[in-house]
Amino acid sequence: MIKIAWHPLYAHPLPEGHRFPMLKYELIPEQLLHEGTIAQQNLFSPEPVSEDIILLTHEKTYWEQLRDLTLSAKDQRRIGFPLNAQLLARELRITQGTIDAAHSAMSNGIAFNVAGGTHHAGSNWGEGFCLLNDQAVAANYLLNKKLANRILIIDLDVHQGNGTAEIFRNEQRVFTFSMHGDKNFPFRKEISSLDVPLADGVQDEEYLSALNVNLKKAFERAKPDFVFYLSGVDVLATDKLGKLALSKVACKERDRIVLQACKDKNLAVQVSMGGGYSIDIRDIVEAHCNTYRMAFDLFG
Repeated sequence: MIKIAWHPLYAHPLPEGHRFPMLKYELIPEQLLHEGTIAQQNLFSPEPVSEDIILLTHEKTYWEQLRDLTLSAKDQRRIGFPLNAQLLARELRITQGTIDAAHSAMSNGIAFNVAGGTHHAGSNWGEGFCLLNDQAVAANYLLNKKLANRILIIDLDVHQGNGTAEIFRNEQRVFTFSMHGDKNFPFRKEISSLDVPLADGVQDEEYLSALNVNLKKAFERAKPDFVFYLSGVDVLATDKLGKLALSKVACKERDRIVLQACKDKNLAVQVSMGGGYSIDIRDIVEAHCNTYRMAFDLFG
Protein backbone atom coordinates (compact mmCIF):
# COMPACT_ATOMS: atom_id res chain seq x y z
CA MET A 1 0.00 0.00 0.00
CA ILE A 2 1.24 3.48 -0.88
CA LYS A 3 1.66 5.48 2.34
CA ILE A 4 1.27 9.24 2.68
CA ALA A 5 2.54 11.29 5.63
CA TRP A 6 0.06 13.89 6.84
CA HIS A 7 -0.74 15.58 10.13
CA PRO A 8 -3.25 18.32 11.08
CA LEU A 9 -0.29 20.49 12.14
CA TYR A 10 0.78 20.71 8.49
CA ALA A 11 -1.86 23.43 7.95
CA HIS A 12 -0.23 25.98 10.26
CA PRO A 13 -2.08 29.23 11.05
CA LEU A 14 -0.37 32.31 9.58
CA PRO A 15 -1.00 36.05 9.86
CA GLU A 16 -3.85 37.25 7.64
CA GLY A 17 -2.69 38.07 4.12
CA HIS A 18 0.45 35.90 4.29
CA ARG A 19 1.41 34.74 0.81
CA PHE A 20 2.11 31.11 1.71
CA PRO A 21 -0.91 28.91 0.82
CA MET A 22 -1.13 26.77 3.99
CA LEU A 23 -4.68 25.76 3.11
CA LYS A 24 -3.36 23.37 0.46
CA TYR A 25 -2.21 20.96 3.18
CA GLU A 26 -5.85 20.43 4.17
CA LEU A 27 -7.24 20.44 0.64
CA ILE A 28 -4.84 17.91 -0.98
CA PRO A 29 -5.78 14.91 1.20
CA GLU A 30 -9.45 16.01 1.26
CA GLN A 31 -9.60 16.03 -2.54
CA LEU A 32 -7.78 12.72 -2.94
CA LEU A 33 -10.09 11.05 -0.39
CA HIS A 34 -13.19 12.62 -1.94
CA GLU A 35 -12.41 11.35 -5.44
CA GLY A 36 -11.31 7.91 -4.22
CA THR A 37 -7.69 8.14 -5.37
CA ILE A 38 -6.68 7.32 -1.80
CA ALA A 39 -8.38 5.80 1.24
CA GLN A 40 -7.97 6.77 4.87
CA GLN A 41 -5.57 3.86 5.43
CA ASN A 42 -3.11 5.38 2.96
CA LEU A 43 -2.55 8.26 5.39
CA PHE A 44 -0.36 8.11 8.49
CA SER A 45 0.58 10.72 11.08
CA PRO A 46 4.31 11.00 11.79
CA GLU A 47 5.79 11.64 15.22
CA PRO A 48 8.38 14.44 15.73
CA VAL A 49 11.89 13.68 14.48
CA SER A 50 14.55 13.22 17.15
CA GLU A 51 17.39 15.63 17.81
CA ASP A 52 20.13 13.11 17.03
CA ILE A 53 18.74 12.60 13.53
CA ILE A 54 18.49 16.36 12.92
CA LEU A 55 22.14 16.76 13.94
CA LEU A 56 23.25 14.40 11.18
CA THR A 57 22.39 17.27 8.80
CA HIS A 58 21.98 20.59 10.61
CA GLU A 59 24.58 22.35 12.73
CA LYS A 60 24.06 22.20 16.49
CA THR A 61 23.95 25.98 17.07
CA TYR A 62 21.31 26.53 14.41
CA TRP A 63 19.20 23.62 15.65
CA GLU A 64 19.37 24.85 19.27
CA GLN A 65 18.22 28.33 18.20
CA LEU A 66 15.24 26.72 16.48
CA ARG A 67 14.56 24.36 19.38
CA ASP A 68 14.75 27.11 21.99
CA LEU A 69 12.90 29.64 19.80
CA THR A 70 15.84 32.05 20.06
CA LEU A 71 16.45 32.58 16.34
CA SER A 72 17.06 36.27 15.65
CA ALA A 73 14.36 38.45 14.11
CA LYS A 74 16.56 38.79 11.01
CA ASP A 75 16.88 35.03 10.63
CA GLN A 76 13.13 34.61 11.14
CA ARG A 77 12.50 37.13 8.35
CA ARG A 78 14.79 35.09 6.11
CA ILE A 79 12.59 32.06 6.78
CA GLY A 80 9.40 34.02 6.19
CA PHE A 81 7.38 32.54 9.06
CA PRO A 82 7.13 33.84 12.65
CA LEU A 83 8.91 31.24 14.78
CA ASN A 84 6.84 29.66 17.53
CA ALA A 85 6.41 26.30 19.24
CA GLN A 86 3.62 25.14 16.94
CA LEU A 87 5.62 25.96 13.79
CA LEU A 88 8.57 24.01 15.18
CA ALA A 89 6.34 21.06 16.06
CA ARG A 90 5.01 21.13 12.50
CA GLU A 91 8.52 21.06 11.06
CA LEU A 92 9.61 18.16 13.25
CA ARG A 93 6.66 16.05 12.12
CA ILE A 94 7.18 16.94 8.45
CA THR A 95 10.81 15.85 8.68
CA GLN A 96 9.97 12.55 10.37
CA GLY A 97 7.21 12.08 7.82
CA THR A 98 9.77 12.10 5.03
CA ILE A 99 11.96 9.59 6.89
CA ASP A 100 8.96 7.32 7.50
CA ALA A 101 7.92 7.67 3.86
CA ALA A 102 11.43 6.71 2.74
CA HIS A 103 11.14 3.52 4.81
CA SER A 104 7.74 2.80 3.30
CA ALA A 105 8.96 3.44 -0.24
CA MET A 106 11.51 0.66 0.19
CA SER A 107 8.63 -1.78 0.65
CA ASN A 108 6.05 -0.29 -1.70
CA GLY A 109 8.10 1.42 -4.41
CA ILE A 110 6.88 4.92 -3.61
CA ALA A 111 5.64 6.97 -0.65
CA PHE A 112 4.64 10.59 -0.10
CA ASN A 113 4.75 13.48 2.30
CA VAL A 114 1.88 15.94 1.79
CA ALA A 115 4.27 18.69 2.94
CA GLY A 116 8.08 18.83 2.86
CA GLY A 117 10.41 19.70 0.05
CA THR A 118 12.00 22.27 2.36
CA HIS A 119 15.08 22.56 0.16
CA HIS A 120 16.13 26.12 1.02
CA ALA A 121 17.20 25.14 4.55
CA GLY A 122 20.97 24.72 4.66
CA SER A 123 23.16 23.15 7.28
CA ASN A 124 23.06 26.28 9.46
CA TRP A 125 20.25 28.45 8.10
CA GLY A 126 16.56 28.52 7.30
CA GLU A 127 15.20 30.40 4.31
CA GLY A 128 12.25 30.68 1.95
CA PHE A 129 9.62 29.03 4.19
CA CYS A 130 12.07 26.22 5.10
CA LEU A 131 13.40 25.54 8.63
CA LEU A 132 14.76 21.98 8.39
CA ASN A 133 15.59 20.27 5.10
CA ASP A 134 13.35 17.19 5.23
CA GLN A 135 14.77 15.28 2.28
CA ALA A 136 18.37 16.06 3.23
CA VAL A 137 17.72 14.86 6.79
CA ALA A 138 16.10 11.70 5.42
CA ALA A 139 18.96 11.09 2.99
CA ASN A 140 21.55 11.38 5.75
CA TYR A 141 19.42 9.09 7.92
CA LEU A 142 19.38 6.42 5.20
CA LEU A 143 23.14 6.69 4.74
CA ASN A 144 23.78 6.60 8.49
CA LYS A 145 21.60 3.51 8.93
CA LYS A 146 23.18 1.89 5.84
CA LEU A 147 19.76 1.63 4.23
CA ALA A 148 21.09 3.25 1.05
CA ASN A 149 24.55 3.63 -0.47
CA ARG A 150 23.98 6.14 -3.25
CA ILE A 151 21.11 8.62 -3.32
CA LEU A 152 19.70 10.84 -6.07
CA ILE A 153 17.67 13.92 -5.11
CA ILE A 154 15.57 15.13 -8.05
CA ASP A 155 14.46 18.71 -7.33
CA LEU A 156 11.95 20.08 -9.85
CA ASP A 157 10.63 22.94 -7.75
CA VAL A 158 10.97 26.17 -9.74
CA HIS A 159 13.47 27.48 -7.16
CA GLN A 160 16.96 26.02 -6.87
CA GLY A 161 17.48 23.57 -4.02
CA ASN A 162 20.27 25.71 -2.60
CA GLY A 163 20.13 24.29 0.92
CA THR A 164 20.25 20.72 -0.36
CA ALA A 165 23.21 21.56 -2.62
CA GLU A 166 25.10 23.16 0.28
CA ILE A 167 24.44 20.28 2.68
CA PHE A 168 25.75 17.67 0.23
CA ARG A 169 28.49 19.64 -1.52
CA ASN A 170 31.17 17.34 -0.03
CA GLU A 171 29.10 14.15 0.09
CA GLN A 172 29.83 11.96 -2.92
CA ARG A 173 27.12 9.46 -2.03
CA VAL A 174 24.34 12.02 -2.65
CA PHE A 175 23.77 13.43 -6.14
CA THR A 176 21.74 16.63 -6.21
CA PHE A 177 19.88 17.46 -9.44
CA SER A 178 18.06 20.80 -9.57
CA MET A 179 16.15 22.12 -12.62
CA HIS A 180 14.98 25.61 -11.80
CA GLY A 181 14.37 29.18 -12.93
CA ASP A 182 17.72 30.88 -13.50
CA LYS A 183 16.55 34.39 -12.58
CA ASN A 184 14.40 33.31 -9.67
CA PHE A 185 14.93 32.98 -5.92
CA PRO A 186 17.38 32.20 -4.37
CA PHE A 187 19.41 34.89 -6.06
CA ARG A 188 22.68 33.47 -4.73
CA LYS A 189 22.71 29.91 -5.98
CA GLU A 190 24.71 27.03 -4.55
CA ILE A 191 26.33 24.41 -6.80
CA SER A 192 24.37 21.18 -7.17
CA SER A 193 25.82 18.01 -8.67
CA LEU A 194 23.76 18.91 -11.76
CA ASP A 195 22.12 22.31 -12.16
CA VAL A 196 19.81 23.06 -15.10
CA PRO A 197 18.94 26.77 -15.05
CA LEU A 198 15.93 27.75 -17.17
CA ALA A 199 15.10 31.12 -18.72
CA ASP A 200 11.91 32.93 -17.73
CA GLY A 201 8.85 31.92 -19.71
CA VAL A 202 9.94 28.37 -20.64
CA GLN A 203 6.92 26.41 -21.90
CA ASP A 204 5.88 22.77 -21.98
CA GLU A 205 7.88 21.31 -24.84
CA GLU A 206 11.18 22.97 -23.96
CA TYR A 207 10.83 22.07 -20.29
CA LEU A 208 10.00 18.41 -20.89
CA SER A 209 12.79 18.09 -23.43
CA ALA A 210 15.32 19.49 -20.95
CA LEU A 211 14.01 17.16 -18.26
CA ASN A 212 14.30 14.05 -20.42
CA VAL A 213 17.90 14.85 -21.37
CA ASN A 214 19.08 15.83 -17.89
CA LEU A 215 17.20 13.21 -15.91
CA LYS A 216 19.01 10.57 -17.96
CA LYS A 217 22.34 12.28 -17.13
CA ALA A 218 21.45 12.40 -13.44
CA PHE A 219 20.67 8.69 -13.25
CA GLU A 220 23.80 7.78 -15.21
CA ARG A 221 26.05 9.89 -12.99
CA ALA A 222 24.37 9.20 -9.65
CA LYS A 223 23.93 5.43 -10.01
CA PRO A 224 21.45 5.61 -7.12
CA ASP A 225 19.85 2.90 -5.06
CA PHE A 226 17.27 5.35 -3.63
CA VAL A 227 15.58 8.47 -5.01
CA PHE A 228 14.02 11.53 -3.40
CA TYR A 229 11.73 13.60 -5.64
CA LEU A 230 10.69 17.19 -4.90
CA SER A 231 7.64 17.81 -7.09
CA GLY A 232 6.95 21.54 -6.65
CA VAL A 233 4.08 22.89 -8.75
CA ASP A 234 5.40 26.46 -8.89
CA VAL A 235 6.48 25.68 -12.48
CA LEU A 236 2.90 26.42 -13.60
CA ALA A 237 2.13 29.41 -15.80
CA THR A 238 -0.44 30.47 -13.18
CA ASP A 239 2.18 30.68 -10.42
CA LYS A 240 2.77 34.21 -9.15
CA LEU A 241 6.36 33.46 -8.06
CA GLY A 242 7.44 30.92 -10.68
CA LYS A 243 8.24 32.84 -13.92
CA LEU A 244 7.89 29.65 -16.02
CA ALA A 245 4.89 28.86 -18.22
CA LEU A 246 3.94 25.19 -17.85
CA SER A 247 0.44 23.83 -18.24
CA LYS A 248 -1.03 21.41 -15.70
CA VAL A 249 -0.85 18.73 -18.40
CA ALA A 250 2.92 19.24 -18.75
CA CYS A 251 3.38 19.33 -14.98
CA LYS A 252 1.65 15.95 -14.76
CA GLU A 253 3.78 14.62 -17.62
CA ARG A 254 6.87 15.80 -15.73
CA ASP A 255 5.78 13.64 -12.81
CA ARG A 256 5.15 10.68 -15.11
CA ILE A 257 8.64 10.96 -16.61
CA VAL A 258 10.31 10.96 -13.19
CA LEU A 259 8.17 8.28 -11.58
CA GLN A 260 8.25 6.01 -14.64
CA ALA A 261 12.04 6.24 -14.69
CA CYS A 262 12.21 5.21 -11.03
CA LYS A 263 9.82 2.33 -11.61
CA ASP A 264 11.67 1.15 -14.73
CA LYS A 265 14.93 1.12 -12.76
CA ASN A 266 13.28 -0.59 -9.79
CA LEU A 267 14.25 2.29 -7.52
CA ALA A 268 12.26 3.28 -4.45
CA VAL A 269 11.23 6.96 -4.49
CA GLN A 270 10.04 9.27 -1.73
CA VAL A 271 8.05 12.31 -2.89
CA SER A 272 7.73 15.64 -1.04
CA MET A 273 5.43 18.26 -2.49
CA GLY A 274 7.43 21.51 -2.47
CA GLY A 275 6.12 24.91 -3.55
CA GLY A 276 3.11 26.23 -5.39
CA TYR A 277 1.88 29.82 -5.36
CA SER A 278 -0.83 30.13 -8.03
CA ILE A 279 -3.36 32.87 -7.30
CA ASP A 280 -6.24 30.37 -7.41
CA ILE A 281 -5.55 27.66 -4.83
CA ARG A 282 -7.53 25.21 -6.97
CA ASP A 283 -4.69 25.30 -9.52
CA ILE A 284 -2.19 24.41 -6.78
CA VAL A 285 -4.26 21.58 -5.35
CA GLU A 286 -5.11 20.09 -8.76
CA ALA A 287 -1.46 20.03 -9.85
CA HIS A 288 -0.33 18.46 -6.56
CA CYS A 289 -3.13 15.90 -6.73
CA ASN A 290 -2.02 14.99 -10.24
CA THR A 291 1.29 13.79 -8.77
CA TYR A 292 -0.60 11.35 -6.53
CA ARG A 293 -2.91 10.26 -9.34
CA MET A 294 0.09 9.49 -11.53
CA ALA A 295 1.82 7.57 -8.74
CA PHE A 296 -1.26 5.46 -7.99
CA ASP A 297 -1.65 4.71 -11.71
CA LEU A 298 1.98 3.54 -11.93
CA PHE A 299 2.54 1.93 -8.52
CA GLY A 300 -0.93 1.33 -7.08
